[in-house]
Amino acid sequence: MLALWLFSAAVCLRAQTSADDTPVANPARPTVATPATLTPVGYLQFENGMLYATGSPDFSSRYGINQVTKLTVHPRLELLVQSEPWVHTGLGREQKTNSGDVFLGLQGVVLPGNEKRPTIAVSYVRHVYAGSAPDIDIGTPEHGLLLLVSADLHGFHFDINGMLNEQRQNGVGRAQFGQTLSISRALKKLTLSSEIWHFSQPLIGSSATGNLWAIAYTVRPNLVIDGGLNRGLTGTSTRWEGFTGFTYVLPHRLWGRHKRTR
Repeated sequence: MLALWLFSAAVCLRAQTSADDTPVANPARPTVATPATLTPVGYLQFENGMLYATGSPDFSSRYGINQVTKLTVHPRLELLVQSEPWVHTGLGREQKTNSGDVFLGLQGVVLPGNEKRPTIAVSYVRHVYAGSAPDIDIGTPEHGLLLLVSADLHGFHFDINGMLNEQRQNGVGRAQFGQTLSISRALKKLTLSSEIWHFSQPLIGSSATGNLWAIAYTVRPNLVIDGGLNRGLTGTSTRWEGFTGFTYVLPHRLWGRHKRTR
């Protein structure tokens, strides 16, 4: 909720920032895949949204507010906090409202990209607070390692992730493997995205796969709104997910002189 307040306050103050000084948002939402590139150095970026899911053995409906705060402290290092502060679930007549999980993480660029080569990065996330809300089909990683690759080719943008997670049940850890491929195309202020993703489900001996479609609109360089749908493709996948949200970069750098980000 703090991020929503900051967003509203910053919008009211937008006239104080000229177009030339506006940092450029680098959204990781709404796709499952995360870009290998980082957010603008020295600026707080908020990625907030709401996810609705239905068709799971653990719930008939699930509404959740999700929030990610990112801060790039060096051209090759980004820090992040991910949380789900509010989740409402239903299973038949039973209705519950709970808090979700909290993760801390960092992402580092191994190989900066250019027009001829992709950007390659690695990321690590750690589960620091266990909420009581039921998970969607991907589950909750205690530790997560990601290999991220981003590239542009013939007018399309590609984000490819490979994941190695640890999931736990009754004190026993299991390895989870995941892969995502997201392809997007920018059409002026609109960006269309399609994604196919897969995660093993080691705690139940199965796997989850989905196909995601999304659209994003760039209101200003530092504000992007989005929405879309995801369709589960296996019997243990959450059947349908719908989502909407925004990515917003606070227009004032936290330290040092401003350098325009491209």
